[in-house]
Amino acid sequence: MMSSAPTTRARKPPAERRAEIVAAAAAIALDDGLEGITLRAVADRLGVRPGLISHYFPVAEDLVIAAFVHAVSDERETLVPEGGEPLERMARLVSRVESPGARPISRLWLNARHLSRFRPALDDALEEQESLDRAKLTELVEEGIAAGVFACDDALVACVRIFIAIDGFGAYANNTGTFTPDAYARFVTDAAEWALGLEPGRLRAAVAALAD
Repeated sequence: MMSSAPTTRARKPPAERRAEIVAAAAAIALDDGLEGITLRAVADRLGVRPGLISHYFPVAEDLVIAAFVHAVSDERETLVPEGGEPLERMARLVSRVESPGARPISRLWLNARHLSRFRPALDDALEEQESLDRAKLTELVEEGIAAGVFACDDALVACVRIFIAIDGFGAYANNTGTFTPDAYARFVTDAAEWALGLEPGRLRAAVAALAD
């Protein structure tokens, strides 16, 4: 009687496996917060043993930081995509920030800022990601100024004002009740219009045009 050949599972290349682990941890962070990232939680999501996770991340804090960086880097590319007219790209940014789909990333930023008070390595990562965000948005504003679309004098100043508006808006991300007055729902749009020196209503119109 012939025996069947043993079943073997193909071993993934280390870089691919590590990326898979980080992506799974980032998904957990968006769903449950950075505190939800444990070896067991990541292993369960991937259907592997916790020992595999610890092989790639012997220090759990390193996985937490990698997950945070992965999540916010992905969102950065969504918020400020390459190509397109500056006004349209800005409209896409504020539309995304004000949408329900941005709540998980807003919660993650709130979560990370709280935890960074007690975790120096996470604080360093947070500062680095904020710097990258500022550089990306400042570049967009500079393009708009050069094209004569934005009328502000200083791209960095406008960028900082827009991010303060985004952070203020995101502070409500954990609210369980309904809060939808127009002054709140379009706060980032209105603040960005002011920061960029646009005439009132122009950015709102650009946001509305995205839906057409």
